[in-house]
Amino acid sequence: MFSVDQKFKRTKKIHKTIKINLKRRTIIVDDKLAKYKGVPIPSWIELSIIDVCNRSCIFCPKSDLKIAPNTYQKMNMVLINKLTDNLKKIGFKGSVTLCGYGEPMLHNDVYQISRRLAEVSFVEVVTNGDTLNKDKIIKLYNSNVNKLLISLYDGPDQITKFKKMVKNSKVPKEFVILRDRWHDEKKDYGLKLTNRAGTINVGKQDDVKTFTYCNYPSYSVLIDWNGDVFLCPQDWQRRIAMGSIMQEDFIDIWTAKTISKYRRNLLLGKRCNSPCTECNAEGTVLGYKHAGSWSKIYNLKK
Repeated sequence: MFSVDQKFKRTKKIHKTIKINLKRRTIIVDDKLAKYKGVPIPSWIELSIIDVCNRSCIFCPKSDLKIAPNTYQKMNMVLINKLTDNLKKIGFKGSVTLCGYGEPMLHNDVYQISRRLAEVSFVEVVTNGDTLNKDKIIKLYNSNVNKLLISLYDGPDQITKFKKMVKNSKVPKEFVILRDRWHDEKKDYGLKLTNRAGTINVGKQDDVKTFTYCNYPSYSVLIDWNGDVFLCPQDWQRRIAMGSIMQEDFIDIWTAKTISKYRRNLLLGKRCNSPCTECNAEGTVLGYKHAGSWSKIYNLKK
């Protein structure tokens, strides 16, 4: 397995908290290659359970509501139940992260959703923490959430606030991860910045390259509030839906010709279809085992 430092050897220097985050994701993604009928299944699913955020961070498409408006649409339990049943059927062993295009803690059913998904997956909730309190942290923990990631945007003073909140909740210390996102543009806001597939341009962005490999469709997808399955979490303009959970089983979408076309091209380093043609995301940091397995299935030679 590649170390985080090795994986980023080709990229610019990144913030230390990003390396910590990548080590966590490496364990989830690259240590959990599972197959269904000989086909690699994803180990990372990002779930957008609500399409609204109470913040408008400069590095996020939600900073421009013309591009990413708050529609206030919510994922329902009918969809969650079908997705959970689908994942159970294929032996899913990865992580489902509640994040996507909105703030998951604004969804009233976030606890019920988490509890249901926890039956078949490792569940993470990513939040800006604005609505959190001691009781909500306890309720998330009791809903079988495995990790609560709190992004701190207002400054280092928030560390004391949330450490106290976590201590008072009496949940295990390792249940919560505090992520410093208050840094300025010189430090890339504490993030590994991308242009979100050509949606935004802020800070020091990597160049868009038409020939560069990407593993995203080999190990992950994003599922929107209405069940639409998107190629990856970078596609903030929702340009290419691979299918809908409400109309098809997940495994059928995952193995269909539409996503296979993108997956094959990206494994060959060909960013020749929208939105990939406009994307500058480093797509080979994770998912090496999945990419290798798919390459054998497609009989690809790089």
